[in-house]
Amino acid sequence: MNTEAVKNLLYRMADDALIIAHRNSEWTGLGPILEEDIAFSSIAQDKLGHALALYTILNELGEAEPDIIAFTRNEKDFCCSQLVEYPIGEYDFSLVRHFMFDTAEKLRYELLQQSTFEPIAKLAKKVSGEIKYHTFHADTWIFQLGSKGNEESKARMQSAINEVYPIAFSIFEPSSFEDSLIADATFVGEVELQKRWVERITSIVEGAGLKLPTIDVTSHYGGRNKFHTEHLQPLLDEMTVVFLLDPSAEW
Repeated sequence: MNTEAVKNLLYRMADDALIIAHRNSEWTGLGPILEEDIAFSSIAQDKLGHALALYTILNELGEAEPDIIAFTRNEKDFCCSQLVEYPIGEYDFSLVRHFMFDTAEKLRYELLQQSTFEPIAKLAKKVSGEIKYHTFHADTWIFQLGSKGNEESKARMQSAINEVYPIAFSIFEPSSFEDSLIADATFVGEVELQKRWVERITSIVEGAGLKLPTIDVTSHYGGRNKFHTEHLQPLLDEMTVVFLLDPSAEW
């Protein structure tokens, strides 16, 4: 096993989960209806739990403790995709991002159940059971607003898809460790994951009477190699303000 390759994969996944958890939590008290307020808050809690589990595995591999990893790094140290960094925007943007991100996560964890790295394989089996509810929530709303809503809801869904779809490919930005991860059967790789993701979301989007645009899939690469949007550092400043007041405090 290539330990550095495994660490890189874990950081990518954990940083995604941490940042999207924070973004989803920003809907608390702001959801368009009460059920959606609760849904995004619940999903945020799950994502935070996933991040903690992944950072814990990293700690077992010799990295810092989870709180230190999560709350003391600046943007240049993060490996998250650019997709998770963007502000929540209107509900249509957040819903489509939720749909595209969680579909990718569901497929990723399904594939990781077969990983030769036992800690991630065990975690994948547990997390897959949680994420299926996330994708069920997202799929239901994409269908309802696309095919069962009115002209405005359909137009807004299509506009959000056009905006989010190119950014979503940042999830699959390959690392320099791809060949090693595949060779060790730690993970099948981003190319295979992206292929399955495109097939899955195409089926759902078209089933909702919507369509995916033609785009440049590399236009939002950078985050996996620590080149981020202008949105990440302000988010980190906000997210870490309490912890950094006294990092040694016990809560």
